[in-house]
Parts: sequence; structure tokens; C-alpha cells
Amino acid sequence: MATEAKVESNSKTFVEPADQTMVESPDTWPQRLWHPLAGLNRSTQFILLAALILGLSMAFVGSLVSQQIRLAAAHSAGEGAAIYMEAYLDEYVQELASASTLKTESVQAIDNLMKDTSLKQHIVSVKIWLPDGRNVYSTSKRPVFYYHPAGPIAEAMQGKVVTRLSPLDHDEHAYERSFNRPLYETYVPLREFGSGRIIAIGEFYEMEHEIGSIHQQVWAIIAAATLAMLLLLFLIVRRGDRIIERQQAILRQQMREQEALHQQNAALQRRVSTASQEFATINELTHRRLGADLHDGPAQLLTLILLRLDELAELCPTGQNDALETIRSAAQDSLREIRGISRGLALPEINELSLDELLKLVVQRHEQRSETKVQLDLGELPEALSLSYKICVYRLVQEALNNAFHHAGGQGQRVSAECRQGVLEVQVADAGAGIDQGLQAATGSHRSRLGLVGMRYRVESLGGTFELESAPGQGTRVTARFDLHDDENCQ
Repeated sequence: MATEAKVESNSKTFVEPADQTMVESPDTWPQRLWHPLAGLNRSTQFILLAALILGLSMAFVGSLVSQQIRLAAAHSAGEGAAIYMEAYLDEYVQELASASTLKTESVQAIDNLMKDTSLKQHIVSVKIWLPDGRNVYSTSKRPVFYYHPAGPIAEAMQGKVVTRLSPLDHDEHAYERSFNRPLYETYVPLREFGSGRIIAIGEFYEMEHEIGSIHQQVWAIIAAATLAMLLLLFLIVRRGDRIIERQQAILRQQMREQEALHQQNAALQRRVSTASQEFATINELTHRRLGADLHDGPAQLLTLILLRLDELAELCPTGQNDALETIRSAAQDSLREIRGISRGLALPEINELSLDELLKLVVQRHEQRSETKVQLDLGELPEALSLSYKICVYRLVQEALNNAFHHAGGQGQRVSAECRQGVLEVQVADAGAGIDQGLQAATGSHRSRLGLVGMRYRVESLGGTFELESAPGQGTRVTARFDLHDDENCQ
């Protein structure tokens, strides 16, 4: 099986530009909310967002804790006060087991109880209700009235102690509202001695013991914990932010240095490219001079030798001209060889030719010289091109066709050229026996090897890429690509 050989130059990579359409999407509401914070540094952004999130979280926790403290304090205060009230009031309400009112002595005793005992430090108001909802005693001394707080009294009639933070929103609460502070409202069942039957409901209002200061302590602790967490998080984030800022400063410095190096490399590449083009021009002038020197020097001398040989042939007797004919034949072959070399070294005047005309000219000359046919396929080509590119293309096609004639016998010779999106591609192919991998990799002074090296050098000196694809029995294809975006003469 024939092994395909492919030699490719990596001096420059051509990438076809792709059209990209940028579609701006409208801002979403999170983006609109973020816009005011976009100009702040990361530490400030973090502390503001953290303060918002932690503030809401701690506010919820504080409200929940305060509510639980309030409920626990109310329950504890109610149970403790209920024990005292039962102990104090049971003695004076026993008559309600058989009567619907309290005696004057009992009312006076309860009043004294509220004035002279330690109850007055906590209990601000006492009411006694009958099971039918009638009020028989009130610290405020309001006239007897009927008011039935159905829920609490119903629960107390079942033997439960009911405690709540009273809203004080009824007419009967006028006296209690005068204290202008929160009060616990407790309902206690009062029982008959001996039978344990509930004969009345005692209602009393107790001051909220130190709950306000406890709430303040709770909120102070929560606020202090929140501030401590925010401060700790801010210090951590600020430290990381400074590290990031230092790294960014280092990266910016490195990017500036890279940019400076890139500009230096670009300048050096431009100088190398300019030097290569100038060298190619000088090399071409040298070839022209060598061609002219060969034509005007050795070629003229050989012509003179042939003329003198003709004169000698006329003077020599017949039959003695064999040596002269041998010399004449060698001189004629040398003259043809020198003239061929001279024509190959000297370029025609291609300055005014377009690339299309240039390719047609080099193909025409090869066909006349080799008496073979070349298929020419030309696509869209630039109307104007720098002289250095024209010389390179001319020499590339000339040398590739010479190789096709010498090594492939001129079989399937084809030249194609096209310029797409600023990239000029020139190909020369044949249908010969191909080039073996060993020959491509060989070193030395072989003419075909020198021809390939010369073609590659010419193409790469102009920043192009050179490709050689060949395999035994599959022909040879030479491809050169040039990026013409930077060529000022290219239209």
C-alpha cells in the first residue's frame, strides 16, 4: 500500500473570520437591583448584602425568641399568681356557694388584702365573677355590671388557669388601661371548701415583670452577635479582596509586559518580513544579472566558437570533419543549455501584469518550452498585488511545473488559483509517480530537493504557508497560501 506523504509549513495559520451577531438581552430585575452596587468594591458589596440577609434572619430569630419569652413569662407568672390568689381569695368567696353577692365584710377584707399585703406590688386589679357571668367584685369599684368573657371564663369553669397578655380593649378595662403598661390577665377557678365545686372565677391583672428589660437584653445580644458575625465576615472577605487586588495588579502588570513583548515581536516580524521581501527582490535582481551575464558572456563566446568551427570545416578536407562535428555538437548543446538557464533566471517584465495575466504567462512559457499541456483554473483573484507576491507566485509555479515536467513527464499538469476572504491559494499538481517519503526527507544537493527548499523559503519569507502532498503512484500537489489582509496594494 502506498503511504501518503504530507509536508506542511507552520509559519502562519489562516483562520477564516466568522460573523458573530451580538444580541443584547434586556436587564432582568436582579440585574436592575444589582446596578447600584456594581460600582462598589467586593468587600462593600458583601457587607451590604450580608447585613441585609443577616439582619432579616436575626430579626426573625429575635421576634421568635421574644414571643417565646413572652409566652413563657406569662405562663409562669400566671401559674405563680394563681396559687397566691386561690390562697387569698378562697376564704372570702365561700359565701358565694349559697349567695349571689359578697358581704360588705368580705369586700372590705379583699380591699385590705390589696392594700396591705405584698400583692399590691404585682397585682393592680382584681375581679370576681359568678358562673353566670355577673361581676360581684372589682378593685375599680365600678357599679356591678354583667359582662361575660366567654372564652376565658368557660375554660376556668373547667378547672383551668387561663393567662394571657390582655389587649385591654373592652369597657370593663377602663381602670386597667389607666396604668399605661402591659398587664397579664389571669382567670383562676375559686372552689368551695370540702366539695371542691367551682363557685366563682377570680380575675386579676398582674404587671409584666421585667419582660421589657429581658426583651432589650435579647435584642442587644442578637444585635451584638450580628455585628460580630458581620465584622468577622468583613475581615475575612476584605483580606481575600486584598489578595485578589494584589493578584489583579500583578496580572495587569504581566499583561502590560506581554503587550509590550507582543508589540516588540510584531515590530520584529514586520522587520523580518520587510527584510525577506527585500532579500527576495535582491535575489531576483541577482538572478537577472546572472542571466544577463550568461547571455552576454558564455553564450556569445560559444556563438563565436560555432562560427569559427564553421570556418574551419570549410578549410578541412572532406572526411576529416568528424572531430569538428563532435566539437560543434557539444558547443551547440552548451549554448542551448546556457540560453535555457539564462531565460529561467531572467523574469519577464511582470510589474504591470495582473495576477491573472501573470499565471497565464508562466503557463504559456512552460507549454512552449516543454511542449506539454497545462490545465489552468483561475477563480476570483485580486486586481492589484505587490511585486514581491507576484515574483514569489511566478517562481513557485515555474519551479513546480519544471518538477512536474522532469519527474512526471508533464502528465496531468494543473495550475489553480483563487482568493477567498483575503487568503490567496495557489496550487500546482501533476499525475505522475509521486515523491517517496525518503526523497522528501533526504538531505543533500539533489535538484528536486533544492527546488522544494527554494519554494518553501520563498513562500514562508512572505509569511505564507507551504504544503507538499504526495504519495507513490498518486501524483504530487504543491499548495501555497498567502494572507493578503496586510498587503496595501491588494484590492
